[in-house]
Amino acid sequence: MSDNSLLAGPSLRRLRKREGLTQAAMAAALGISPSYLNLIERNQRPLSARVLVQVIERFDFDPSSLREDEAIGGVDGLARRLADPRFADLAIDREETEELLAAAPQAAAAFARLYDKSHAKDEGPPDPAGAAREAVARWQNHFPDLDHAAEDLSDELRLASGDISAALGERLRVTHRLSVRILPAEVMPGLVHRLDLHARQLQLSEMLPGAARRFQIARQVASLEQRDEIDTLVAGARLDTPEARDRFREHVTDYAAAALLMPYRRLLRACEQTGYDLPVLQRRFAVSFDQLAQRLTTLQRVGERGLPFFSARFGRTGRMVHFTAGASGVAYPLHGARWPAWVPYAAFESFGKLLTQAVTFGEGEGAPRHWFTVARTVEVDGAICTARRAIVLGLEARFAGDLAQARGVSLDPEDAVPLGVGCPRCGRIDCLTPASPRMASG
Repeated sequence: MSDNSLLAGPSLRRLRKREGLTQAAMAAALGISPSYLNLIERNQRPLSARVLVQVIERFDFDPSSLREDEAIGGVDGLARRLADPRFADLAIDREETEELLAAAPQAAAAFARLYDKSHAKDEGPPDPAGAAREAVARWQNHFPDLDHAAEDLSDELRLASGDISAALGERLRVTHRLSVRILPAEVMPGLVHRLDLHARQLQLSEMLPGAARRFQIARQVASLEQRDEIDTLVAGARLDTPEARDRFREHVTDYAAAALLMPYRRLLRACEQTGYDLPVLQRRFAVSFDQLAQRLTTLQRVGERGLPFFSARFGRTGRMVHFTAGASGVAYPLHGARWPAWVPYAAFESFGKLLTQAVTFGEGEGAPRHWFTVARTVEVDGAICTARRAIVLGLEARFAGDLAQARGVSLDPEDAVPLGVGCPRCGRIDCLTPASPRMASG
């Protein structure tokens, strides 16, 4: 899915002023007319791919800064903040939010920064998981340097053919003097993996299935060979606490491992060829459903974009234990929200089956957004007792028409299941699927 409608007028105007150029001088450097540059700066024309390339080449410019609004979550992130009850009397709608972000992105970013700091004070002690999640959201869960490095290493190791575990294990042995050893569960109580530097071993529990073993080996390779890139990302996130930095490091290391097992271009090509057929993609890349779902939220390379998925993981009690918005713009998770009518909850009754559902939800917006969601339950990797999670993938229904899993599913908004605002704030007394007290608790 190409990105051919990049509105970045204020950013281009700031670049021109920084360079001390008139519109006529900059237009000449870019090979366009001054009137066309004027329209781009006023967001009345998108920044085309050709002009973007010229900007990068002529001014040694970082293209990521052309979309600095992504650092606050774009329109949806700003809308979520403006939906605060303190602003309710202002009746700020989505159109006004879009206009503010388009006309004054830095002013919007300043507001978001002040809001986030005041909100953090109101909520009490810092939340490391939340801080790490916000850092991931600022990147829309796409880290291009990790992807490019993983693609190069995957090609070098020829992971597209042959035994992936053997190739990765050999890389550890030859390059890093580490061997991979599978140990009985009783030798590693409560652990699924352990790095023993004294024995020079990556030790894995026998309880780990094949996909999880490959992931742990890939993770160790990535953490060693992409250490500099990972350190740079962690430092750049500027997180306040060691706990938040550790969580963010865990996330980007997992990202690097997934990028090694599912290299960007090869995965995107397979997605487009198969209509994002999830079981086919699992088999083709020898990964678990959970690993694939998380990786699909990352496909946002400029000029080679995949579909904007979000993913979430739920425990059996209905509590969400992990969430990644990717580039979907979804404002979920809602604090305390529980939607028993949503497909992830039904998935627990149909273990291993792919279930689909079209729904509407979207807090803080003028109208709920229309989503297509897919859910499936999985076993927790390496758990000695039976432990299951429900994994859900979702994207806006307008993008879902060609998906393999959407065949036969109505994408008419009138047929979608309205999820509303979640059980704690719903107030309906005639609900057909009420949440249990435990599920409805904050």
